[in-house]
Amino acid sequence: MRKLAAATLAMLLAWAPAQAQVTLAISCGAVGVEFQLCREGAEAWARETGNRVQLVSTPSGSTERLALYQQLLSAGSADIDVLQVDVVWPGTLAAHLLDLNGRVETEGVFPALVRNNTVDGRLVAMPWFTNAGVLYFRRDLLDQHGRTVPETWQDMAETARHIMQAERAAGNDRIWGYVFQGRAYEGLTVNALEWVASHGGGSIVAEDGGVTINNPNAIRAIEQAAGWVGHITPRGVLNYAEEEARGVFQSGNAVFMRNWPYAWPLLNAEDSAVRGKVGVALLPKGGAQGRHSATLGGEQLAVSRYSRHPDAAVELVRYLTSQAEQKRRAIAGSFNPTLEPLYRDQEIIAANPFFADLYDSFVNAVARPSGVTGGRYNQVSAEFWNAVHNVLSDQAEAGPALARLERNLRRIGRNGRW
Repeated sequence: MRKLAAATLAMLLAWAPAQAQVTLAISCGAVGVEFQLCREGAEAWARETGNRVQLVSTPSGSTERLALYQQLLSAGSADIDVLQVDVVWPGTLAAHLLDLNGRVETEGVFPALVRNNTVDGRLVAMPWFTNAGVLYFRRDLLDQHGRTVPETWQDMAETARHIMQAERAAGNDRIWGYVFQGRAYEGLTVNALEWVASHGGGSIVAEDGGVTINNPNAIRAIEQAAGWVGHITPRGVLNYAEEEARGVFQSGNAVFMRNWPYAWPLLNAEDSAVRGKVGVALLPKGGAQGRHSATLGGEQLAVSRYSRHPDAAVELVRYLTSQAEQKRRAIAGSFNPTLEPLYRDQEIIAANPFFADLYDSFVNAVARPSGVTGGRYNQVSAEFWNAVHNVLSDQAEAGPALARLERNLRRIGRNGRW
């Protein structure tokens, strides 16, 4: 296992005082400026405590990162002390994580996030930043073409088509109407759940354990999205994750984009082709009777049960999830705090004006069914994203695909339910 870890993990020395007390390894995400901000925070803690930290660069894809964690933790590896874990992983990894109850401060943290990270009464991870999908739009192009921010997905598609055709007629033949995360991975589960929920189609598996995904509203939502591909959306979207979508939008080649708030400071960086031209809005409704639906995202920090220095690891988690550090990350990288009071901080709002306008979207986001499906959530999600990807890529019709998905999920569950 040590050889496997050495071959798989890239560790970067972030801060090494002459006489370090302990050495901790922390895994960090790498979307946008995630890794940089994690490194800065860990370095600051190391300077204050005289300890040493190593930054662990894990796979950028969530599926691959989870698989690596499971491999290491199942072997009882101490290669990583503090793990950055996705909002849907606490139930899957709980057996390998330290109970943080009584060791971290949860006052002011959104209660829903604390509940999400509590498994069998054990707080197995501390909320670090929360997330919900948002709609980015080219404000300049909507103004130029006399269009308003769309309220429904149908409005979005019509506006995207109108502006795309007009811009192409004017010589911008590379522009598309809408880009999103369409690769067969967890990001597609997130996008597709937003489409389904916005149409009133449920959440794949209901809280009571019933498989609900095969219904007319869900079918309608997936059919609508499939109609975008090749028309207002490039076929290449079938291989897009967050950064591929951002790359297209930030280069000026898309009217609309679905992404996370992390993209905001990058879109407005000095070298961005769309700097000062972008707006942020709620994701569209499924229709007049639908609702704005954003999938809950975010990351947590957990301590491995196999850490050789659990007390120091908990101390690092406390530091990185503190109010001061969350404020720094919100201003520098648009990472949504998990502490409710920070949404009234004027410096944070000045850096991220949409935080105030979209606050309700962030705190009422649609949760993926990780709680009810527990350790088999990843299998459920993979079945869902593969079914949706087959529809988007014209390999299946939505109705038969969701009927087959329902059968598969019932088979995975217990006695046809969860």
